[in-house]
Amino acid sequence: MKILFLNGPNLNLLGTREPEKYGRMTLAEIEAKVRERAVRLGAEIDFRQSNLEGQLVDWIQQAKDKFQVIVINAAAYTHTSIALRDAIAGVGVPTIEIHLSNVHAREEFRHKSLIAPVCRGQITGFGPLSYLLALEAAVSGN
Repeated sequence: MKILFLNGPNLNLLGTREPEKYGRMTLAEIEAKVRERAVRLGAEIDFRQSNLEGQLVDWIQQAKDKFQVIVINAAAYTHTSIALRDAIAGVGVPTIEIHLSNVHAREEFRHKSLIAPVCRGQITGFGPLSYLLALEAAVSGN
């Protein structure tokens, strides 16, 4: 099974950006944990990050027929990007939305996800564990 992990804007700053909200692990450290678990589960992982909305859209479109699942932490684009929503809906690859922090316990503008309606599910608020939970969900097919 091939799983594409996409990470949106500012996630390249993990470890130093607002650690009280996002923790002290870097994105590279989270990726290493995901890769380690993926090996045990027999999954192949492609892990990417971009601050550019269009780049994320391109990667989603390119995922069709290459990946069985997309896991996306769209970060701020979760709440603003119709383009990401349309790309996810358009390719038909099952997608899991994840967030490190509990977006529903934060500012009101973070409570609405534009991509949630076209995603298979949402995992939010478990810090780096959100990535591992999404990996488990992707592999199990649930």
